[in-house]
Amino acid sequence: MTQRVSPIDAEHRALGARMVPFGSWDMPLHYGSILEEHRACRERAVVFDVSHLGTIECGGEGAYSLLQWLLTNDLARISPGHAQYTHVLDPDDAHVVDDIIVWWVDDQRFFVMPNASNTERLLAAFDEAAAYAEGDVVFADVTRTRAVLAVQGPEARALLAKVRPDAAAVPRFEVKRLGPLVVAGTGYTGEDGVEIHVPADEATAVWRSLLDAGLMPAGLGARDTLRLEAGLPLHGHELGPGITPSQAGLGWVVRWDKGDFRGRAALETERQKGVPRRLRGVEVGGRRPPREGSTVMLDGEVVGTVSSGNFSPTLGHGIALAFLRPDIEPETDVSVDVRGELLEARVVTPPFVRH
Repeated sequence: MTQRVSPIDAEHRALGARMVPFGSWDMPLHYGSILEEHRACRERAVVFDVSHLGTIECGGEGAYSLLQWLLTNDLARISPGHAQYTHVLDPDDAHVVDDIIVWWVDDQRFFVMPNASNTERLLAAFDEAAAYAEGDVVFADVTRTRAVLAVQGPEARALLAKVRPDAAAVPRFEVKRLGPLVVAGTGYTGEDGVEIHVPADEATAVWRSLLDAGLMPAGLGARDTLRLEAGLPLHGHELGPGITPSQAGLGWVVRWDKGDFRGRAALETERQKGVPRRLRGVEVGGRRPPREGSTVMLDGEVVGTVSSGNFSPTLGHGIALAFLRPDIEPETDVSVDVRGELLEARVVTPPFVRH
């Protein structure tokens, strides 16, 4: 399969980025040091190209009702000009098919932003959900028509304001159409910032203007360590087949009082039985990090498995997210088996880095 590339692929290569496959895309892992890019986001500001995320545009009189049935969260809790985090569930076992952000652009127009590898699955779910639309509705994958640039960090808005003060002023979880751009106060780093939906033919100019304003380019390596420090789930690790919102500690994203939604019956069955495992944070004392697949031990017994682990540049020691037996509470001392070596660890409640 031919790897897809961002509209600003040439810019990344000109900067010497290390390009890697990611969800059928070639994307920059880093430009220099992942550690430096991570720290730049925590201390100043960076810009990520996240064009590998999908965009499904949904519009028409029936768009709202379609999305209300398809998604677990409740759009009635927000309004046009806002964004919302939500899930799409499998109807058979309520696992999280994808976790997405919905941008409610205007009265009858939404951008649904799936993860890189899930756009086709989401389109199939849209086909199913069309039967629940109360009015005409159209939806289409418009991923190829745009780039998405994420400006993140404590100085993100100040630097962005040098070139686009209107974009810098978009508040957290609000959405604004600014000429050809659509800007949302969202991100995936635990820091303040915005994400900018840019027409593909304007993406290079916008990217260059952001670098000229003093933003450091950062790759997906730093984005992953940042999201892990923030305790944010990654599809394929903390979400996906076999993992429900309740198991992932994201029950708040399910609004039981809104009426029926895809996967509700299966999720109710789990709620009655109780979850078999729960996502927790794990911190180790040394620099050696737990890794995905490492087992978590308590009194010589396996009580869970690491889903994501890495060295935390901010904290200076290893951290991990792990699915643990539901009776294992925060502040419990455990050990993590990393290739035969037992690392002393403690169960904690994410995020690991708080603001």
